[in-house]
Amino acid sequence: MAANQLKAGAFLSYISIALHNIIGLLYTPFMLRMLGQSEYGLYSLVESVVAYLTILDLGFGNAIIRYTAKFRAEGKVQEQWEMFGMFFILYIVIGIVSFAAGLILYFNIDSMFSNTMNEEEMYKINVMMLLMVFNIAFTFPMSIWGAIITAYENFVFQKLVGIVRIILNPVVMIVLLLIGYKAIAMVVATTIFNVVTLLINYWYCKNKLQIKVRFGHFKWGFFKEVSIYSFWMFLNSIMDRIYWSTGQFMLGIFKGAAVVAVYAVAIRLQGIYMGFSTAISGVFLPKVTGMIAKGNSEKEVSDLFVRTGRIQYIVMAFVLTGFIIFGKQFICIWAGNEYAESYWIALCFFIPLTVPLIQNLGITILQARNQMRFRSTLYVIIALASLCISIPLAKQYGGIGCAAGTSIALIVGQIIIMNIYYQKVIHIEIGRFWKEIGKMSVSPILLGLSFCLAIYNFKIDTVVKLTVGIVLFSMVYWPIFWRFGMNRYERDLFAGPFHRLAYRFASKNDRNQR
Repeated sequence: MAANQLKAGAFLSYISIALHNIIGLLYTPFMLRMLGQSEYGLYSLVESVVAYLTILDLGFGNAIIRYTAKFRAEGKVQEQWEMFGMFFILYIVIGIVSFAAGLILYFNIDSMFSNTMNEEEMYKINVMMLLMVFNIAFTFPMSIWGAIITAYENFVFQKLVGIVRIILNPVVMIVLLLIGYKAIAMVVATTIFNVVTLLINYWYCKNKLQIKVRFGHFKWGFFKEVSIYSFWMFLNSIMDRIYWSTGQFMLGIFKGAAVVAVYAVAIRLQGIYMGFSTAISGVFLPKVTGMIAKGNSEKEVSDLFVRTGRIQYIVMAFVLTGFIIFGKQFICIWAGNEYAESYWIALCFFIPLTVPLIQNLGITILQARNQMRFRSTLYVIIALASLCISIPLAKQYGGIGCAAGTSIALIVGQIIIMNIYYQKVIHIEIGRFWKEIGKMSVSPILLGLSFCLAIYNFKIDTVVKLTVGIVLFSMVYWPIFWRFGMNRYERDLFAGPFHRLAYRFASKNDRNQR
């Protein structure tokens, strides 16, 4: 059952990503044009500021998943109920603190952005800020239910709810934009969707998983253990916010809403790009935790790391190569010529991000082993250093400057130092990993160079030309990569669903003929 949930969870994750990306590709240009560059910049700016409040989770969300999986593997039911009660109380406190922190931000907006914003823009920022602060304060105590569902490996339900939300959200937003509402109404709709989703998770835990919450058994020793584990996840959250939210914040202070909008488009593309990789590793924490708890060998864990990395790279290499070839034309057609600089900003993210994205099962392994200390400390130090670099670069070069600072941090911390750490301390076979990735990379590199040269003098300025180019690239890329980049296991893995579908179709025809 768990294995089926794992496979179905990974499959539905990619269905979810595909829907999210397809709908986003269709909906985002409409939204950008209906809102205008300034209004979209304001919306993105408020999102980035409020995102800092998410670090108040303190890493407890991941701790719920880890310790629930651990207790389940050990058959400890009573300990689970008591742990849920402890976390629920903690999250109520965090929700109150986040609301207070949000109000402090709300009352200091004028001093932060008044130099680059007009009076109307300041009014809209204030209203959106207040709504988002309420949203996040409600989210904290209710987020425990989603973490429990993940820990219980009920991925199918969780992903289906997410898919429904992905479909309904843009439909509602389009209606609001057509009526004439703008960013404020979008924030209201987002808040309603979030509240409903959290309540559905609560219902599922209570009625389907029969989850119980026991209060009155607050174990301080266990809380200390959880806090130590969560602290390193908390540092990781700080790093994440510095990387992906500080840019909009700094540009809002130094450059204004229009520059924030260009940077925000690149951040949106970066989020899509990351999603292609994290869909697989996101369902592996309970599995890896169980492997560690049962004493599986380092060789078995290392094999899983290499195998998963190769599968992730199959997807990431295709997306990255395609974006390098067609990304600038795509952005100009999709978002508008005024967003052309987003291409170079996005590339500053995509290229160095590819390495940690195909190695993100390493994070899951560190979480399962409770060894996040080094990584979290390192990332915060490097992220703070990149922040110091990015501030003067943002003043001088705008969005490209911010992206360059982030790129430097990614290369030094998440590529060079972490690969040494995985090899020397965690005993993952990094040399074998890179040998495998190197062999897989020959085809994407040669095909990417060939297509870049082929379209250099060809102007792609319509959806039809772009579509034809991408289709031709895909038709050439996949057969070559299938033959020279993938091994037999990966070919069987990707071809398996089609073979089963063809078999069922043939069987159905045989029955009908009889």
